[in-house]
Amino acid sequence: MQRPGEAERLASGVLRTNKSNTLAATLLGRALLMQNRADEAVVPLERAARRDGSSTTETLLAIALAGAGRRDEALDQLRQTIARRPPFPPAFLEFASQLAKHGRDDEAIAALESGLALTPNVVELQIRLASLCLGRNDRPKARAILEQALAAAPGRHDVLAELARVMVLNGDYGAAAETFRRALALRPDDALTRANFGVCLLEMGERDAGEVSIRAAARGRPEMIGRAIMSLATPTHGRFFMRPSAVAKFLNG
Repeated sequence: MQRPGEAERLASGVLRTNKSNTLAATLLGRALLMQNRADEAVVPLERAARRDGSSTTETLLAIALAGAGRRDEALDQLRQTIARRPPFPPAFLEFASQLAKHGRDDEAIAALESGLALTPNVVELQIRLASLCLGRNDRPKARAILEQALAAAPGRHDVLAELARVMVLNGDYGAAAETFRRALALRPDDALTRANFGVCLLEMGERDAGEVSIRAAARGRPEMIGRAIMSLATPTHGRFFMRPSAVAKFLNG
């Protein structure tokens, strides 16, 4: 219920009377992580991991170690966890994310591919792998991965949105627009997808519709104004504003 402070208090109370309660230790660690207190989360999660040896607890421990600045220990823990069977996909995802965070993209891609070899069609692994491939400008591979993910999970908004973004980069604006529409039908309030849809429409020469979409993405969302400005300025048929007041007038028009 997003009440980590209360969860921390309850779990700590259980541990005061029963120090060997691994569930309480795990919940305490999770509650501390939610409050950005990774240093404090390490101790209860280490205790729980030693007792239950579960992949879930070990992955949480690795997240805490990384958050506490103990990167090498976090990676070592994740290497142990991804070697467990049955495989635990979130551990592969966390391992790849931590590797990529430190510029080790080749290793991150290899980790995700090994995870997918053991657990095919795990959408979260496919999306992250496609994102890394896209970062290396391997658009054909990224698109193929996302199309495979979409075939396995046709109702996933995040897959549709990412696939549409790859299509835009490939200049396949018609297919991208249709894919964005499908994503927005699933989640109409997704401002980023709506802004990207607007960019796609601008690139197709549908200026009025594109600007309407970008305005809708920014309306009532101050955090989207910068993105909206970039969306308008970047496409071939976009706009450029000289004054902030002109931006505000346009977006509120």
